[in-house]
Amino acid sequence: MGSMARVNVAAIPIPGVDADAGRVFETKMTSPPESASNEAPDELAAIGLAASEPVVPEPEIIPTVSLRDVAQAMLKHITRERMITAGLACISIGALFLIWYLGTKYRFEFYIRFKNVPTPAEVFQQAAQVGLSNKFLYNIAISVRRILTGFAIAIAIGVPLGLMIGRYGRVRDLFMPVVEILRPIPAIAWVPMSIMLWPNNEAAIVYITFIGAFFPILLNTIHGVHSLDGVLVRAGRCLGANEPQLFWSVILPGSLPHIFTGLAVGMGVAWVSLIAAEMISGQYGVGYFTWEAYSLVDYPAIMLGMITIGVLGLACSGIIRMVGILLMPWLAYASGSKR
Repeated sequence: MGSMARVNVAAIPIPGVDADAGRVFETKMTSPPESASNEAPDELAAIGLAASEPVVPEPEIIPTVSLRDVAQAMLKHITRERMITAGLACISIGALFLIWYLGTKYRFEFYIRFKNVPTPAEVFQQAAQVGLSNKFLYNIAISVRRILTGFAIAIAIGVPLGLMIGRYGRVRDLFMPVVEILRPIPAIAWVPMSIMLWPNNEAAIVYITFIGAFFPILLNTIHGVHSLDGVLVRAGRCLGANEPQLFWSVILPGSLPHIFTGLAVGMGVAWVSLIAAEMISGQYGVGYFTWEAYSLVDYPAIMLGMITIGVLGLACSGIIRMVGILLMPWLAYASGSKR
């Protein structure tokens, strides 16, 4: 260490204090403290030693989730109302299968004939044979891809066009005559024309699926804009919202319930159109699988194709309802809803 700096202390005369005592105080302050000179090297050595030692990080504590925690979290969402809903759904589906089982077991022939209808056991055996085969799974994947493509195009065109037609009278006067002419034409009637219009069968089938979903989505979106309370639009304008802000913050949220109704209806019509198109001009898909089974007089395969179509349609409708619940949480507090 370098030389210790000298501290000069002025002697201040204090009444009642001897002058020699003041000089002693001055001497003690000017001399370097022995304890500081002795302890400073030890402290610096300790600091250097601590700096040279590697710092060991504390182990990170990763929270673990047990099966008990998962079960408790799931039980919190199970309410009495949901249990009743699930029970009624099981009763309705069970009644359908019970009628099927009794009709095929006793071969009812009272106006409705169950003579050639396969039993549930035969259909189950057919499902076990082809359910996990690559061909059957490939047909399902092709149908799902077609339905999602056509439905996405219908949403991308139908929802914005419906909002514009419902909002602006001039746009309505321009497009509604064409819509009213094309809307009554069934999607199945478009099969010959779509084969001529599009370069391959895949594009033609997607187009027919789009036609089936487009008009329900468009008309329900228009109805949603027309049903919107005008007070909300006027309130938005009073708060300084421009036209894009009105569309995004007022018109679109207010029309969402009707839009999702159109999506649910459009999904059902899209599946009907897809299966019909696959039966007529398709080479793959669930509809083609069902029609091929009919051509080969394979009745269990026919029932398997029909059940597969129903399950896929139920899954698509359920996804639409779940998305609607997530995007419209305020409907849980509307009048007549189940809170």
